[in-house]
Amino acid sequence: MSKKVLVILAEGFEEVEAITPIDVLRRAQVEVVVAGLDSERITGSRGVTVIADKVLDEDDIEFDALILHGGNPGAINLGNSGIVKELVKKMNGQGKIIAAICAAPAVVLGPIGVLNGKKATCFPGSEKGFPDSVEFCEDNVVIDGNIITSRGMGTSLEYSLAIVEKLIDKQTADRISKAVVWR
Repeated sequence: MSKKVLVILAEGFEEVEAITPIDVLRRAQVEVVVAGLDSERITGSRGVTVIADKVLDEDDIEFDALILHGGNPGAINLGNSGIVKELVKKMNGQGKIIAAICAAPAVVLGPIGVLNGKKATCFPGSEKGFPDSVEFCEDNVVIDGNIITSRGMGTSLEYSLAIVEKLIDKQTADRISKAVVWR
């Protein structure tokens, strides 16, 4: 059965953190749906404009994984969205994979309790936004149960391959890693 992943993009998203997982997951033959938070046309923090597949809908829960980018003000825009918070809570409650990079673990996942009692990482300095119950780690990518967190743009490929491994398997992640001359 084919896997299906939802990637949410908000104005001010960090381009590499958003596009790398989309690219890597599509190389893994995963169906990736890119949803714009408020419109189909979204501009990143470095001025790159992307046309999403659709506008985010509160009923977008029929996915195997949800991916959240960082970037300023992108991650903050995600964290301020009621629909994003509700989708994260619903999908987490169903044990689906929730992946967040850069500031998103601290400004989206932390405040709604998704990281309580878990290990997580984020962009250096953003961990101040974690509740006390979160065990902050400085690893590039941290996986705790169904939650995958990562540090920032420079860890985007490692993060994306970790999502593939968790969603599909290690062999697929290794095949893509080799094909893109990663490791």
